[in-house]
This record gives sequence, C-alpha cells and structure tokens, in this order.
Amino acid sequence: MDARVLLGMLVVQVIAAGLQLLSRVILSEGTFIFALITYRNAIAALCVAPFALYFERGALKKINFEAFFWLFMVALTGILMAMALFYYGLRDTSATYATNFLNLIPVLTFIFSTILRIEKLNLHRKGGKIKSVGAILCVAGTLTMALYKGRSFNLCNHNQPKFVIKTHQNHTRGTLLLIGSSISYGFWFILQVKLFKVFPYKYSGTMIICSIASVQATVVGLCVDTNPKSWRLGWNLQLLTILYSGALATGATYALISIAVAKKGPTYPSMFNPLSLIFILIIEAIFFGQDLYVGSLIGMALIIAGLYSFLWGRHNDMKAELLPPPPLLLLKEIGSGGDVDERMESGGLQSSTTIAPTTTN
Repeated sequence: MDARVLLGMLVVQVIAAGLQLLSRVILSEGTFIFALITYRNAIAALCVAPFALYFERGALKKINFEAFFWLFMVALTGILMAMALFYYGLRDTSATYATNFLNLIPVLTFIFSTILRIEKLNLHRKGGKIKSVGAILCVAGTLTMALYKGRSFNLCNHNQPKFVIKTHQNHTRGTLLLIGSSISYGFWFILQVKLFKVFPYKYSGTMIICSIASVQATVVGLCVDTNPKSWRLGWNLQLLTILYSGALATGATYALISIAVAKKGPTYPSMFNPLSLIFILIIEAIFFGQDLYVGSLIGMALIIAGLYSFLWGRHNDMKAELLPPPPLLLLKEIGSGGDVDERMESGGLQSSTTIAPTTTN
C-alpha cells in the first residue's frame, strides 16, 4: 500500500504540472480568464456531485442562511478572487514562477491563523522555532524572486524545435497579482473554519462552492466582456484544459489525496508539492525555451527549504503537544490547481478545505 500511495502522490504532481502548463498556453493564446473559471468550476462541480449525492445524502437540506453566507464567501475568496488573480499573474509571468507562489499558501495560512489567534506560534518549543524559520525563508524566497532577476540562461538547444508561447510578460504586475492570489487563498482557509462549524460536509460543500464560484465568475465576466466570442468553446486546447482540470485536477486528485491523508496523515501530500514545480521548470525550459534566472532559482530554493522546514516544525510541534496531528492547510492547483481541500482540525477548531479547481492551491 505504501508504494501505491507514493505513486498516487507522484501522479498528483504530474497532473498539477500538466494543468499549469496547459493553462499557461491557453492564456497566452487569449483565453478569457473569467470564462475559463466559469467552465472549469462547472465541470468540477459535476465531477464531485456523485460523491456528494452518494456519501452525503440529505446534506443539501441542512443549508440555512448562515451556511449559504459562508459558502458564498469561501467561493468568492478562494476561487473567484484567488483563481482570477493567479491566472492573470500566470499570464504575466511563467508557469514555473507562478507555481512558486502556491508553496507559500500553507505558510501564509499559518501566519493569518496566528494573527487571528486560531493557532499559536509556540516559540518556546523547537517546533515553533523551526516553523518560524520556515516562514521567514519563504518570505525571503518570494522577495528574492520579486526584486532580483540576475543572470539568465536557457537550457533549450537553439536548433531544437520548441513550442512557441505568445508572451505579454509584466514581471512586476504579475508578481503583485500572484502575491494577492496567495493572500486570498490564505484567507480562504481561515473562512473555512467558520464554514465547517455550520456545514461540515466535504463533498457537498465542494460541489456547492464550485457551483457558486461558476455563477460568480459568469456575473463578473459579463461585466468585463459581453462579446460572445470570449465565451465560446471549440474543439481545441481550451476545451481540453477545462475537461482536464475538472476530471483529473479535481476528481482524480481529490481521490488520490484523500487516500494519502487517510493512510499517511494530512501533512504527507504537501511534502510532494515542490515536485510539480521541478517538473514545470524542466518542461518550460526544454520544450518552451523559457529563460531561467538566477534570482528565480535562488528564490525557489529558499521557498522549498522554507516549506519543508515549516512542515518539519509543525510535525515536531504536534508531537510535543501529544495531540492528534492537525492537518496542514493544503492547496493543489490552482493553481494546484486542481485544487484539493481536506478537513482540518487545529486546537479544537475545524476547517474543511474545498477543491478549488488551481491551485492551488
């Protein structure tokens, strides 16, 4: 079973990497972002619906005004805002650069939770100190990528045929958008603490949130662009990406991560998150001719080191408290995209993560 769980996590990272690269290509070709969010979440809701109807029959009858309010807010912050900002940031930068920011989400969530006193910093413990060092490394990595480019180099052989991506890069604007997306995802997890108290249904919550987000994206999108061509789907890469994100990046990823959490614990899936970043970096550099910058590589190394330090510190903190391990707040597509949510319990407070079909998340 251990080998199967490991293989499942590798598959999740391959799916996440594929989603980011496909999204980068269709966005560079002019795909309307709010149309993409609308269709993607509609497909995601359809993919999760069978699980909700089978495992949580009658859950829809328990929706009251308070539950609907939090469902609406979670959809607004975690999907519409976070995903739109991420896609615009992705379009202005690259898949490798944008995916770096998805690794910040667990740390940002922890920072917000500490500020709001949902979690404790515990600096008097070894785990608390390691978590703090991890958070500092992640922030340092982000600042390095944003402020320092350094020398560039290209891994692609100039004689080798490569896919051409139309670029409309704006590094500064893209960085600000990606930071905004990560902050939105961080607050999204905090809001789910409230949601889970009044509506503790993982599958039904995911289905409803994706449905609400699809409607929200439609309304905002129509305010931005009413041209029917912007909303039209054809038999092209855009349709493939939408189906891919709903069926694989949502449905398959959800199932694989749920199995891993049940067998190995809630922090296990997040240990594999940097793999998708490495896959994307290699593919973009070799097949798309994407330039690599020293600043981005240094920042990436700091973020990955910070993420693992944070996970290690959290694990030590949980052991010191001798309590059942509270799950680390995770996102997988966006960005990750496909975007997986899991139930969390920390210090007596519970939160249910929702598939926000990334990232990422």
